[in-house]
Amino acid sequence: MKTLSPGTAGRAAALPRGQQKKTPIDRELRRKWKTTLLAWGVLLPSLLFLGTFTIYPILSSLIKSFYKDDLATVIPRFIGLQNYTGLLNDPIFAKSFFNNLLVAVCTVPTSIALAVAMAVFTNKVIAGKGIVRTAFFYPTILPMVAVANIWLFIYTPIYGLASYLNPAWRILGNPDTAIWGLIVMLNWKQAGYLMIFYLSGLQGIPSELYEAAMIDGSGPLQTFRNITWPMLQPTTLYITIIALTNAYKTVDHLYIMTKGGPNNSTNMLLFYIYQVGFDFWDTGKASAMTIVLIVLLLTATCVYFFTQDKKTFYN
Repeated sequence: MKTLSPGTAGRAAALPRGQQKKTPIDRELRRKWKTTLLAWGVLLPSLLFLGTFTIYPILSSLIKSFYKDDLATVIPRFIGLQNYTGLLNDPIFAKSFFNNLLVAVCTVPTSIALAVAMAVFTNKVIAGKGIVRTAFFYPTILPMVAVANIWLFIYTPIYGLASYLNPAWRILGNPDTAIWGLIVMLNWKQAGYLMIFYLSGLQGIPSELYEAAMIDGSGPLQTFRNITWPMLQPTTLYITIIALTNAYKTVDHLYIMTKGGPNNSTNMLLFYIYQVGFDFWDTGKASAMTIVLIVLLLTATCVYFFTQDKKTFYN
């Protein structure tokens, strides 16, 4: 094997960096550095957006939650956990927490069931498939303010559409029925949006599975239970998290339809945070409730994801 003499090796080492012959290892490292820089360059706009509008507000709310900062306090004063302990004695917070829990329990499974039914029907319909899909998805296109006004008209006593069923109904004016009126509206608004995901999931199921089930004499319900629903579990896992977060982040319809009334029977956590922070200017208490809401949603999402992900079949 030919080797370089000491003088030749010294001259090669003395060459400028641009004229030195690159080894395969150098080329591989350079390629990895380019790939890494390209990846960070692509992610940078999203990271800036996430940091500006998500991470920074959360950290800011966490810091403010330890301070007393209201109209009676000129300079914010550190009070530790008093904002959090004060929530335990706040009846409106307790009522809002219960209302949000009721909305989540009633809207998440109901809207998912409606979305699955609409997706299965839309996927099998032959004539007018585009019209059917548009009709089911149309409520999603409407802004929440428009939806709230539509249902406000439906629930209006005497001349509203609901009054034709029972003229004595005062759905939004009765503390016992107001929350249920909002739950019906939320299911109507959300089901069409969730249907799109299920429709995409249905189209990804291999047709060979249905052909084999048909040969085995499987009925529609058996086919749905043994093939369709198990194959839709990844979609359901994603959709459940979306529906859960949607149940806790609606404000528009409350502001237009009930403003949390009557007697806080429809008040919810995010709207109560808005009231405390912007109507009463108690930013310390509002920040504490914000952190509680974030921790609640994050905990529920993580528990559900990590418990159901192991049972989910990914094709």
